[in-house]
Amino acid sequence: MNISEGPKPLVGPRRPTPVALVLRLCLHALLAGLLALAAVRALADGAPRAGAVVAAVLVVGGVYVAGTLSPAVARSQRAAAVWLGALGLSWAALLVLSPDGLWTAFPLYFLQLHLLPVRWALPAVALTAAAAIASFVSHGSPLSPGSFIGPLLGAAMAVATVLGYEALYRESERRRQLIDELVATRAELAAAERTAGTLAERERLAREIHDTLAQGLSSIQLLLRAAQRALPAGSPAAPHIEQARAAAQDNLAEARRFVRALSPPDLEHGSLAGALERLSGSASPGSAPHVQFTVSGTPAELPTPYEVALLRTAQSALANTVRHADAGRAEITLSFMDTSVSLDVVDDGRGFDPASAPRGDGGFGLPAMRARARSLGGTLSVESAPGQGTAVAVTLPLPTEAVSAGESPTEARR
Repeated sequence: MNISEGPKPLVGPRRPTPVALVLRLCLHALLAGLLALAAVRALADGAPRAGAVVAAVLVVGGVYVAGTLSPAVARSQRAAAVWLGALGLSWAALLVLSPDGLWTAFPLYFLQLHLLPVRWALPAVALTAAAAIASFVSHGSPLSPGSFIGPLLGAAMAVATVLGYEALYRESERRRQLIDELVATRAELAAAERTAGTLAERERLAREIHDTLAQGLSSIQLLLRAAQRALPAGSPAAPHIEQARAAAQDNLAEARRFVRALSPPDLEHGSLAGALERLSGSASPGSAPHVQFTVSGTPAELPTPYEVALLRTAQSALANTVRHADAGRAEITLSFMDTSVSLDVVDDGRGFDPASAPRGDGGFGLPAMRARARSLGGTLSVESAPGQGTAVAVTLPLPTEAVSAGESPTEARR
């Protein structure tokens, strides 16, 4: 049994460490040495109950070894309490037979503090100290302040040592988790920046192809059509012009397919509103939360980085709602305004405190969403409180040149 890794609910499961292994071995050695001391002194002094003392020592040692080897004691708090009860009863029999048995109270303090919750461990330690003092008095030993202070001081030292170790361990675990979260968040942000750069480059390539190659091929086709109409009937050049027109048409179609292929898969077969509508319908069909999607304002085509950022934000926020919020309803709202576009994801779930939100397994979504919004000059806000639901809102300003020229987003994209 790993004594330092017992079922301690306030601390949680632990990994074995060299320090814990050394402490466990020291505790085993201390208990064995104190039990051996009680048996040797009973035999050396020729006490009339020496045989009974040795038998009691063997019983205590046997109960202790059985508990340390039992997997149930390490896994179950109930089994640990039963084992400590049996160990305490056998130790009480040793106390009745020999005053030297009181010294084993010290390792018992550590066992109780490690294997029991604090609300049970402290009374158990106090009871063990009282039993040690009572044994000292009942065997006719001369009363002195030391006979009372010794067991009590040992109990106090054990409590301070164990609780201090628990506090240090919790702090160490918090620091380790914080480091893991920082490393994971940095990787998430780096991935978001790479994705944003890739999407921006894809959008630039699509725009360049549309504005240069595709427009040029379209112009060539128009010129060839005009030349074909201007030729006299039966001209030997007509078949060549027709072939040139067909080649230009095929290459124009290929260029347009290439431009469309640069769009994200989720947006390939429709608009951003359509992608969000499909996301709402497929979030959790037939179960909570019920997701409703609405559009405010006049829908307009947005640059691809905008559509990707808004869609990914909706996916991440809705995934957090499904996994953590325990919500009955959620609403996704896409709002088109004169100078900006915004997305709101609101749920009626359990809510949380954004200032102290846990990170890790789902907590990395907020930094990634915020990084996406910031990369496009936008903002992300999170409003929530325990028991009051959560609202995630991202607002992106439309391109400056489009707004200043009074163009629609579709025209700005072209």
